[in-house]
Amino acid sequence: MAQQKTFWHLLPQRRMPTEYEIVTSKLLLNTGEGFTGRRFELDVPLTKWYEQYQQSSPLTCSSWEKFRDPRETTYTKYTELQMEKEIFVDCILEEIEVSGYDRGLPARWMDTLAMVVAPFRYPGHALMMLAAYVAQMAPGGRIVVAATFQAGDEARRVERLAYRVRQIQMALPGFAADSKSLWEQDPRWQPLRRFIERLLVTYDWGEAFVGLNLVLKPIIDEFLLRHISDLALGHDDHLLGQIFYSLNEDCQWHRRWSQALIQTAIDDTPANRQLVQRWIDKWYPDALHAIDPFSSLLEGRPRGPGIPPLHDLTSAIAAFSGDYLRSMGLKPVSSNETN
Repeated sequence: MAQQKTFWHLLPQRRMPTEYEIVTSKLLLNTGEGFTGRRFELDVPLTKWYEQYQQSSPLTCSSWEKFRDPRETTYTKYTELQMEKEIFVDCILEEIEVSGYDRGLPARWMDTLAMVVAPFRYPGHALMMLAAYVAQMAPGGRIVVAATFQAGDEARRVERLAYRVRQIQMALPGFAADSKSLWEQDPRWQPLRRFIERLLVTYDWGEAFVGLNLVLKPIIDEFLLRHISDLALGHDDHLLGQIFYSLNEDCQWHRRWSQALIQTAIDDTPANRQLVQRWIDKWYPDALHAIDPFSSLLEGRPRGPGIPPLHDLTSAIAAFSGDYLRSMGLKPVSSNETN
């Protein structure tokens, strides 16, 4: 009797499957799309959670196996990519330490770092938790893989920011000692904190994914990794800009795989477009408003060479996030609705 190939389920393609296809197909045992074709074998309390927030999600697809990560990320590929990025960032951090770099940064810029960059460790950790929840609850193995690696990227961002804060503290004792209280109490941070706390208790996997990857993250990533990076260049902190450039590469991939997932869902079930749009309408205004309190810290201040000063932070970020949504046939809430 002929031996069954490990990738027998991919044989209808009539070609040799790729490594990505082999290691990401039919991974889940609780969705009916795994090798067993069954859901949970036992009726345990966790079963009802998955029934309500995964299997009964209004975001549906005839088979989530149709989704493909555009980068076709496997564990091997992910570790190779991240190793190169981490070596790059390690070299920058080493240069900072051996050169006495932090002692030459302007005092006003240090105040901005203490107000914006250092406290971001707290919402950054929440973004990791949210990505991990999407990975836990996603109804397809390839979605689980992509969201899991995204959670790893968010952990990388928090770790690198924490390391950078500690470097500055070594040169300037007491720097950013109030980061936690700023996150918990400062008026600038409270709209974002309230938004994230609401999203952390949004249990439907589809709505959690939309609120995170289509709404919140593009806005937050553009604010921190582009606009704060541009501001850093204008205050002679060019090395922070290089670190943020590396972190932003991760976020660009997060947007690409999210775009591919939404396209898969809409192509399979056209009614998903209206559903996703309703969720965007629900979450988008508050996400955009969460950035507005930081306008006074950025607008009118010098940025990198050839980059004009920023005059309307919220509008600039709305333009970026709006373009991203429109690339999927979706739309941001109109300006009249966000006021």
